[in-house]
Amino acid sequence: METFVRIHQHGGPEVMQLESVDLPPPSPREARVRHEAVGLNFIDVYQRSGLYPLPLPSGLGQEGAGVVEDVGAEVTEVAPGDRVAYGNATLGAYSSARNVAADRLVKLPPQISCEAAASIMLQGLTAQYLLRRTYRVQAGDTILIHAAAGGVGLIVCQWAKALGATVIGTVGSDEKAALAREHGCDHAIVYTREKFAERVREITGGEGLPVVYDSIGKDTFFDSLSCLRPLGTMVTFGNASGPAPAVEPGVLARMGSLFLTRPTLGHYVARREDLLAASADLFEQVVSGAVRVNIRQRHALADVAQAHIELEARRTTGSTILLP
Repeated sequence: METFVRIHQHGGPEVMQLESVDLPPPSPREARVRHEAVGLNFIDVYQRSGLYPLPLPSGLGQEGAGVVEDVGAEVTEVAPGDRVAYGNATLGAYSSARNVAADRLVKLPPQISCEAAASIMLQGLTAQYLLRRTYRVQAGDTILIHAAAGGVGLIVCQWAKALGATVIGTVGSDEKAALAREHGCDHAIVYTREKFAERVREITGGEGLPVVYDSIGKDTFFDSLSCLRPLGTMVTFGNASGPAPAVEPGVLARMGSLFLTRPTLGHYVARREDLLAASADLFEQVVSGAVRVNIRQRHALADVAQAHIELEARRTTGSTILLP
């Protein structure tokens, strides 16, 4: 019997229940993965709470790493014994083992542990598409990343710095500011006492930025737009404070013919060749040392409710993993 976390209704952390499940054999295109670690991400909170409604009952979690135990008859991508990870699969990563579509799995290089992989797949692949595809950061660019001390934020700070960019980040405390600076953030703005839009204008000499990466949503959206220079790109990729507000296209014209996009990882790695290319890029950054894995919280799978409470309260930094 395997342990799964399921929800039967949307709500607070208390709606998550541990259930014992007799896992069936993998279907022809699936592989069974024995999890060594599972990633925790803010999208899990959105799905649990109902901000992103799910058909119920439902599992949770899209990111995990472990060892392949069995494969279906048509699987060619992986084999039993392979160390693998995934960051864009159907829900159900909050489990001791599960069956996963084999084309969503990537093999891990020997230098990357399962714990490290579980902490970087979704967040690291997100950073990859943000920096290399949504807006391709170049040496000399100055960028803004909100929640710079969070899981995606710390990866973006390091990766952007390695690309030769100047990194501005917003954080909620002096402790988080210090952490962001340790990971490549040149200017850490403590938003609880500073107006980040004003500071960005000061830092850029009034010029503004080519790109803003905003995972906060409602509370920061319009101030983020105001940080952009003409023809700048606003990337809203999360809703930590609630959904971003509606915006009339004319506003973008008046503020400098701005570009606005709301990307999601699933579209960027829908094709396996794109998933493999993005993963290879991410793994290269980690193995080279350009991006350091930063697991700051570990919880037993049975303590998943506490992990969600800490994440929602913004008491976490870096990555959080669950250990089955």
